Amino acid sequence: MKTKQFISFAGAVLLGFSSLSAQAVIIDLAEWAVNIDGVVSDPTLGDPIPAEVDVSLFDDITGLGSISITITGAGAHSFDAFFDHEFDEATNTFFNESGAVNGTLAAGQSWEIDEPGFVFGDIFTNFENSTLDNSNAVPAGLEDDVSMALGWDFVLGVGETATIDLLLSDTLTGGGFFLSQTDADSQASIFFSGSLSIAGGPVGVPEPSILLLMGIGLAGILVRRRRVHQA
Repeated sequence: MKTKQFISFAGAVLLGFSSLSAQAVIIDLAEWAVNIDGVVSDPTLGDPIPAEVDVSLFDDITGLGSISITITGAGAHSFDAFFDHEFDEATNTFFNESGAVNGTLAAGQSWEIDEPGFVFGDIFTNFENSTLDNSNAVPAGLEDDVSMALGWDFVLGVGETATIDLLLSDTLTGGGFFLSQTDADSQASIFFSGSLSIAGGPVGVPEPSILLLMGIGLAGILVRRRRVHQA
């Protein structure tokens, strides 16, 4: 994981006074990574983006947008995604953030909000092991550096395809289950949600009784054709 530059409180205050005019909140993505069936890819550190991951609608500078993941192959699978965002880091540091969780988990879904591991958090280790612990170690009142992760465990049948859609936005666009990260000074937030859908499967094979009826029907057609030809 990357090393962050700590800014002293006094320095942050001076920087804040030097820019009293209201400016748009600057959101930066410090790090993001995905774990597909135990294989971790960290594009922030130069890892290639897996072929299963579509980031065409994702901004890797702000860390906002949507990501779509497609997973195939019969059997058990796991997927986890980790994100570490910062708000106005140059002016108000990165350890003034809190996280929150909203809604009800879907079956097989997991989550975690934690300090990203520079000081005390275990979220990145849990992300790497697909063992997110459904806990928030940085709630309001215990502000620090916040990172968020979502995960899914699921089983695919023969011919089935799983699609996981992730959404990271600075605007709350819907309900359901989601995580949020809020900066105490700017009062800006990021909302992180996702969904899993499974489609496809083997083409149904007709029951033996149906096959027998189809065979009898075809035989009857052939007999009638032969009689007409002989006549």
